[in-house]
Amino acid sequence: MTETAYEGPNSGGTDVVTILTEDHREMLELLGRAETTLDAEERRDLTDAAIAEVMRHSVAEEMFVYPEMEKHLPGGTEAVEHDKEEHDEIVQVMKQLEDAEASSAEFTTLVKKLQDLLRHHANDEESEQFPALRTHLGHDTLVEVGTKVQAAKKLAPTRPHPSAPHSELFHKTIGPGVGMVDRLRDALTGRNT
Repeated sequence: MTETAYEGPNSGGTDVVTILTEDHREMLELLGRAETTLDAEERRDLTDAAIAEVMRHSVAEEMFVYPEMEKHLPGGTEAVEHDKEEHDEIVQVMKQLEDAEASSAEFTTLVKKLQDLLRHHANDEESEQFPALRTHLGHDTLVEVGTKVQAAKKLAPTRPHPSAPHSELFHKTIGPGVGMVDRLRDALTGRNT
């Protein structure tokens, strides 16, 4: 496929690369605030919000972005496998954060670890994969995938599930039910997501 120039968010919709890049900024900003606040309750709320965003973002990527990468990018299958391994590591840290006391030194260490993992993952995507997506997929396809990603994020789980598979099929069939249960738990516990 020929290289397609990026036309910007006002050319009929927001493309998936823009959406995911903005997600990265938001997640890292929430964790940065969690790392610096002195209030344990605020630290927990900011971290929970970041975890919910990471889960929504990751699930949407696995459902709609990774299949496009595997199909259209040279080395796409290997890149997707690498990303899924990074998602596994991120999910493990988020699960540890859920179980840690927000006022503890362990919590602060885990927030920093999650921040570092996300920064590394975002850098890989933004410096290599996203430019390749823009090169190999047309603008209309990028916008179409962006629309699907936004819809998926509304149904995706908001809590880490380390034993859940990182597969498109799982996320499209079982994932919405898991997401519904997570949102119910969030409402019942007053968790800010």
